[in-house]
Parts: sequence; structure tokens; C-alpha cells
Amino acid sequence: MVDYTTPITSTFELQRQTIKQSHQALDRTVDFQHRVTDAMVDGLDSSESAQRRLVELQQDALHNTLDAIEANVPGVGDSLDELRDNIDEQYELLLENHAEAFETLSEELDEGIAAYDDVSGDYLEALEEQIDHLLETHEELESQSVEAVDQLAAQVDEIQAQVEEMQDQMQDVSEQTIEVVEA
Repeated sequence: MVDYTTPITSTFELQRQTIKQSHQALDRTVDFQHRVTDAMVDGLDSSESAQRRLVELQQDALHNTLDAIEANVPGVGDSLDELRDNIDEQYELLLENHAEAFETLSEELDEGIAAYDDVSGDYLEALEEQIDHLLETHEELESQSVEAVDQLAAQVDEIQAQVEEMQDQMQDVSEQTIEVVEA
């Protein structure tokens, strides 16, 4: 008896492997998105720090310029002290606004990431359930298909046996007819 089910089971197995690999690729894609988001958040912290340091360096450079003027121009000390105080107040306000802006951005980003994580987690969970159901159904379909092919193969074998039997009978009748005709 010929095994007609091997190509069918191989095809079903290949389909299941494709489904599983697609699911794994989706999981890796979501994981990659999480890593990119984490890197973006880390980059935001670094960017804030770098910008703050740049503002502080500008403030220091301005102070150094005022110190040089004070050292080279007699009698401007009081005026420059007042100017230094005004500059320091403006830079302090700038740094406070800078910190608030980054804090607000960071909070909103964290909220967006949390919402995305919730939605993607729910999506992946629902998808996992659907894939499990799909694979179960797929295995049932494979089982039914293999059973149907086995039944069909048995019927083909039975028909083939009947045909061979009929051929043998016809051969016997032909031989008997030839014997009668010759006799």
C-alpha cells in the first residue's frame, strides 16, 4: 500500500512552522520597539543633561567676560555686580524652565510608553490565544485530512483488488472460452 499521507502531513507541518515563525517574528518586532523606546528615553535624559551643561557653560563664559571687563575697566565693579545678578536670575529661570520642560516631556513619554505597553501586551495576548486556537484547528484539519486520505487510499486499494480479481476472472473465462472453441 502506498503512503499518500506523507505529503499531506509534511505540508501541514510546514504551515504550522510558518505560523509559529511569523508569531516569533512579531514578538521580536515588538521587543525591538520596546528597546528602541527605552533607548529614546535614555537619550532624552542624556540630551537634557547635555543641554543643561551647555547653558551652564554659556553662563560661565559670560561671567568670565564680565570678570575680564571688570579687571580691565576701572570703576565698573558695582554696575557689573548688578548685571551679574540679573544674568544669574535669567539663567536660573532658564534652567528651571528647561528642567520643567524635560520633566513634562519625560512624564508624557512615560505615560505614552505605558499605554503602548498595555495595548501591545493586550494585543499580543489576544493574538497568542488566536494562534493557539488556529494551531489546534489546523491539527484537527490535518487529522481529518489524513484520515480522509487513508480512507480514500483504502478504497483505491479495494477497487484495485477488485479490478485485479475481475481481470483474473476474465482471464479465466477467456482461457475457458479458448478451450471450448478449440475443443
